Amino acid sequence: MSSPAARGRMLGDLIAASHVVTLEQIPDLVAKHAAKVGWLDVQIYLADLQQVILCRLGGQDSVPGEETESAADVVRVEGTLAGRAFQTGGIVAGSSSEAGQWWVPMLDGTERLGVLRATAAPDSEMDAQAAQDLRNLGGLIALMMVSKRGVSDTYARLVRRRRMNVAAEMEWRVMPPRTFATDRVLISAVMEPAYEVSGDVFDYAIAEETVHLALFDAMGHDTAAGLTANLALAASRNHRRQDRGILEIAEEVERALVAQFSSNRFATGILAELNAGTGALTWTSLGHPPPVIIRQGRTAVTLSCSPAPPMGTDLGVPPTLCRDQLEPGDRLLLYTDGITEARDRRGHEFGLESFTDFLIQHHADGLPVPETLRRLIRRHLAYHDGRLEDDATVLLLEWSGPTPYRPARVEALAGLPEHTTPATALPTPWATPGTDAP
Repeated sequence: MSSPAARGRMLGDLIAASHVVTLEQIPDLVAKHAAKVGWLDVQIYLADLQQVILCRLGGQDSVPGEETESAADVVRVEGTLAGRAFQTGGIVAGSSSEAGQWWVPMLDGTERLGVLRATAAPDSEMDAQAAQDLRNLGGLIALMMVSKRGVSDTYARLVRRRRMNVAAEMEWRVMPPRTFATDRVLISAVMEPAYEVSGDVFDYAIAEETVHLALFDAMGHDTAAGLTANLALAASRNHRRQDRGILEIAEEVERALVAQFSSNRFATGILAELNAGTGALTWTSLGHPPPVIIRQGRTAVTLSCSPAPPMGTDLGVPPTLCRDQLEPGDRLLLYTDGITEARDRRGHEFGLESFTDFLIQHHADGLPVPETLRRLIRRHLAYHDGRLEDDATVLLLEWSGPTPYRPARVEALAGLPEHTTPATALPTPWATPGTDAP
């Protein structure tokens, strides 16, 4: 295998060559540059929308679609080496019959995009530096994917395994990445039914030490529900970015929905703010199930607040601002009633207890948070025979406490490859002037 300097130059050359290529050209471009430094037959696999399978992104001459796929083009997440790399965020060696082959996670920040398959040249050794170079290559390809996918129908067609309705098309285009992390908080979310979701949307944003959270559930299961949810989300963001408080934002969302739909459409929701330095949580409920905290990894605590009516009803009842204090390591859960109230064929609800018990169990297993939520939604779908009658969304936030997490802890929570972050924590906006976060 070539020297570390040569592999570094390869990454630089790949960046320079990537600026004016299409997404379809990336596989051939990557394979060409990687081969120069001893990584042969590099292949890119992207996770489908539901994170059940990994789909190979072919070169310019390939056309995505089930009718042209071979067994090598689709790899299941469950029970495969490629899937293990995706689930855990670690580099995984190929089987004994695939000597020199490696599966490498591809992440944009903490958002899991898929995996990279690379084969080392004969007689090459996988030392620590070579492993880090593979991680760097996976990270660079992920950034290239993100830079191109917004204008690529090929990407959308590849990661969708069946027809998507118009409302879902709107929802997925406006929501933030499903996972985000700093040394203070980790945020992760899931949403089903991925192809027919209509009225659920989640949102989060960070401004200095304040973490903003929002979850909306619009009435109905049609395109109008998607329009209602999108309008609620846009109104919320618009007024949040004008530095309005939670109650003002709720009232502005109410006005926007009433003005557009004349009280014929409404949305329930939770609006919340967390001070990432102190753990102080302020929130309000607009006809929505209250948040739940998983405390010390073993206890579920339901928060209490007098709810206001859903937004858009024009009932003139002002929302109430509630305050709670998080403890270090708390996991805050926002969810829609499609999680707890959906019933199986015998009429039994999944229920809040089953929901929280699942998360507590997998917290003890030490899985990355995005993987825990992926498994939760698979369990939820299986409970309902793969068919949900209502949207089911979960937004989870874990708070570090007053002391920021060390990089290794963040990596474990988010499912990042080891040693991809600096050995010491970065300064944060709320750190004491002149000092670094511990």
